[in-house]
Amino acid sequence: MDTPMDPRTARSRDAILVAAHTLLVREGPAAITHQRVAQEAGVGRATVYRHWQRGDHLLLAAMSGSDLPFLRTPTTPVKPWLHRELRGLADEMTLPAVAAVSLTLMQSALWDPEVAIRRDHSSAAVTTRVSTALALARDNGELTTALPPEDASATLIGPLLYRTAMQAGTVSDALISHLLDSIGTWRD
Repeated sequence: MDTPMDPRTARSRDAILVAAHTLLVREGPAAITHQRVAQEAGVGRATVYRHWQRGDHLLLAAMSGSDLPFLRTPTTPVKPWLHRELRGLADEMTLPAVAAVSLTLMQSALWDPEVAIRRDHSSAAVTTRVSTALALARDNGELTTALPPEDASATLIGPLLYRTAMQAGTVSDALISHLLDSIGTWRD
């Protein structure tokens, strides 16, 4: 049986997570140190260490809760629904907090197996959601042929990430329409 967390411990933990997330958004992953997070949270450094002994675990905690809220429940017609979802995702990806988490996750996954597992989980979730949408479109007669879900996900999401993170630009509706047309044959 789990013992409930002391309310003071829960409050300090929450304050630390908020501070770490704030620093991540404002200054990037290098700012996530025990000392900086303690200062931002208004707690002692020992308190931060009590919750997270390793800095990389603190960074992972700061990144947690950043689940992709898009592509969850497809509706028909699927193509316009996908367009709206991708539009929302592209707009979110221009926000510093989203960019910071996305880029940190990708970079850190190269060296840290725990982060790679988180990256793989996020990637699998997107692929599953795209697969569900494409299956609905096929079942509904909107889509006659489509790329495999892994390729469709890469084709839809990759260019959004490149445009927003690498080019620091925005994604046009025309680009989204082009991406949707490139993943399969849609019926009008």
